[in-house]
Amino acid sequence: MEFADIFKSLALGAFVGCFIGLLVAVLISLQVGPQYISFSGVDIINLFLGCIVAGWGFSLTGLIYEKEDLPLPFQIIFQMGIGMAVLFSIAIYLKWMPITLGVGPILTWVGIAFIFAAIFWCGFYIYYYLLARNLNKKIVDSK
Repeated sequence: MEFADIFKSLALGAFVGCFIGLLVAVLISLQVGPQYISFSGVDIINLFLGCIVAGWGFSLTGLIYEKEDLPLPFQIIFQMGIGMAVLFSIAIYLKWMPITLGVGPILTWVGIAFIFAAIFWCGFYIYYYLLARNLNKKIVDSK
């Protein structure tokens, strides 16, 4: 693993983390009504930095997929376990997760986080699967 791989993973994690964070903020605003939502400068800075760190939690652990000797289910559990632990830690620290409202809202928050993680994991899996398939096809065609 080279420095360039780590840097690329950090950049992609920051981008995807911020994209998801802003997407969730927009969806919440649309559901509640944009006229009833206001974000302070501190809220925006916390969203920005929190999403970057959460994105890093998922992207850096995604480097485990380069270890081809580990079974895919273990790789998925490793990445999602650490990524979710980082996300939940940030969510509790920044008060994104409504831990004072009882179990129902917490479970809803966790469920939504898992759905977003699964959608993005599947998207990256399909992207890299198709990329590998195209590279293999080029290798076979060049012979």
